[in-house]
Amino acid sequence: MPKVRKMLSDWDAPYIQSLMRLIETQSKATLTNWAVDYSEQVLLPLWSNSYLDDPRPQNALCAAREWLSGAIKLPQAKTAILKCHAAAREADANPVAQAAARAIGQSASTIHSARHCIGLAFYGAIAVAYDRYGTDVPWGEIEQCAADECRRMEAALRDVAVENEPNPAKIDWKC
Repeated sequence: MPKVRKMLSDWDAPYIQSLMRLIETQSKATLTNWAVDYSEQVLLPLWSNSYLDDPRPQNALCAAREWLSGAIKLPQAKTAILKCHAAAREADANPVAQAAARAIGQSASTIHSARHCIGLAFYGAIAVAYDRYGTDVPWGEIEQCAADECRRMEAALRDVAVENEPNPAKIDWKC
C-alpha cells in the first residue's frame, strides 16, 4: 500500500508556481475571501461527509469572515482557527477529512498572514484527490488529480482577482 501523504510538497511544480505568482498580485483581503470561499464550497463538504456534527472547520471559516468584516478581533478568530487545526489532528485516521480540515485552517489563517493561503493548494488538492481516488492508487494519479484541482483553485482566484491591485500582499515564501 502506498504511503499516505498529508500534503503536496513540490514547491517547484508548475501548477504551484503559477498559483503563487497570482497570489503575489493580490491583497490579503482578496486572498482570504478566495481561500475561504473555495474552502467552503469544495473542502467543507469533504469534512462534513465524515464529521457532520463537528463544526470546528465551519466555525474557522465563519471567524475569518467575521474578522474581515470587523465584527471580531484577531484573537477571537485565532481561537476558532486553532480549533480547526485540532480537528484536523484528531482526524488522523481519515486522510480526506484531515487534509480538508488542514486546508480550511490554512485558508482561515490567511487573515493572519497572506502566505497561509497556499495551504489551500497543498492540503486541499490532496483532500480532493483522496476523495476522488482513495489512498491506494499510485502517487502519480493522486498528483495529477491534485494538479488539476490546483488549476481550478487558480481559475477561482483569477475570477475574483483585482486587476492592478494597489496593495498586493507582501509574501515571503521562504519563511
